[in-house]
Amino acid sequence: MSDSFDLVVIGGGPAGLAAAVQACEFGLSVALVDEQPEPGGQIYRVVERAEAEGRARGLGDDYRRGLDLVNAFRACGATHFASHQVWQVESDGRVFTSDGTTSRQIDGKRVLVAVGAMERPVPVRGWTLPGVMTVGAAQILHKSIDLLPEPEVWIAGSGPLLLHFAAEVVEAGARIAGILDTTRSSISRAFMAHGTGALRGWRYLAKGLGYLRKIRMANIRRVTGVEAVEAKGDSQIDRVRWRVGSHWEEAPAKGLLLHEGIIPNTHMTMSLGCAHVWDAHQQCFRPLTDAYGATDVGMIAVAGDCGGIGGARVAECRGRLAALGIAAALGCITDEERDHRSEPVRREFDTHDAIRNFLDALYAPAPELLAPPDDVVVCRCEGVTAGRIREAVALGCRGPNQVKSFTRCGMGPCQGRMCGPAVTGTIAAALDTLPGTVGSFRVRPPLKPLRLGELAALGDGESAE
Repeated sequence: MSDSFDLVVIGGGPAGLAAAVQACEFGLSVALVDEQPEPGGQIYRVVERAEAEGRARGLGDDYRRGLDLVNAFRACGATHFASHQVWQVESDGRVFTSDGTTSRQIDGKRVLVAVGAMERPVPVRGWTLPGVMTVGAAQILHKSIDLLPEPEVWIAGSGPLLLHFAAEVVEAGARIAGILDTTRSSISRAFMAHGTGALRGWRYLAKGLGYLRKIRMANIRRVTGVEAVEAKGDSQIDRVRWRVGSHWEEAPAKGLLLHEGIIPNTHMTMSLGCAHVWDAHQQCFRPLTDAYGATDVGMIAVAGDCGGIGGARVAECRGRLAALGIAAALGCITDEERDHRSEPVRREFDTHDAIRNFLDALYAPAPELLAPPDDVVVCRCEGVTAGRIREAVALGCRGPNQVKSFTRCGMGPCQGRMCGPAVTGTIAAALDTLPGTVGSFRVRPPLKPLRLGELAALGDGESAE
């Protein structure tokens, strides 16, 4: 089966929802395709249900803001393909999805990729043990089914989400064993470099200080200056070990939640052949776009954190800007009207984005995170260590795709999503060059695992090349 729309939006987070609402205001026919059964993305996950169940208030005003956005989307007239996984996108506007049983083709005059961010993989010793997961995954469990960590669970890493979740746990009346803070920079150093933006973003600074205050008042142990973290155990984690300077310490643990910031989810844009650049501030690849999210692949635009990390409010602004750009490209409004309408959106964008350089400097990932020690498993799917990657480099491999051929690194079900950043960083460190020079894995279809029955369900005349 096949459907046609002016705009196909992929992703139901703040950027995708805002873009769909804005595009519908111009009379465009819009389809929004999302893996989740309910709109909201990761940041506003199940916000409607949480509100109905009385849980949303405990998750904070920032979370409940998603209600207005979701309500606007519900009323805008866009077609919502919920619980649909996109397994292939073509540069001519064809989007192939599956609901788990049947595949369908959705055609768009324009396609907006708004698939958000992913947590930066944290390859440390023991990260493959049962009981070790990411902070983001733990937060999904809290939002979705009100499940909180046990008191013997530790949190390790750096970044705003780590502190936010720890404070969220405290607010919910639960506890964690402690926080192992791996932040290397100091607030004073980051402030000296980006103080003007930090002051303009004072509301975000106040939130961060509020998180720290909640953690202190709950008497939760917070170890700063942590330079290494290890999960220990046989069949599952039972201890966590960390190093500050030359001193190692160990404690019992029933779980370990890792987090070292987030990076753009570029799997889809890389598969489309969109140009990407290395962002030295955020230490990640991101697609190259113009001011309205347009890429160098004519029918493809990008909005939200998959185009560069900015947060929910910035993502929302980027979604509206992308819709304005697409409306102008399709002749619904003039370029002059597009630019005029974008002015208040850009002012809002600048307000929420002002603190970004400060946060990027404060929470820059440590070098050993980007290039782990030899004995650390980098590719979980194939069990390939960082040492094996360095051996491949010594044999002449100069990029991730060559390393894949030599080691099978990146050939597992995740298709390199979990190992790609560390593979690039390890190669770059071994060659003493920049990650942007090394490049990334070549993405091959399908974007997500697909059963043959789902593929066979495509109608006659429909094909994914």
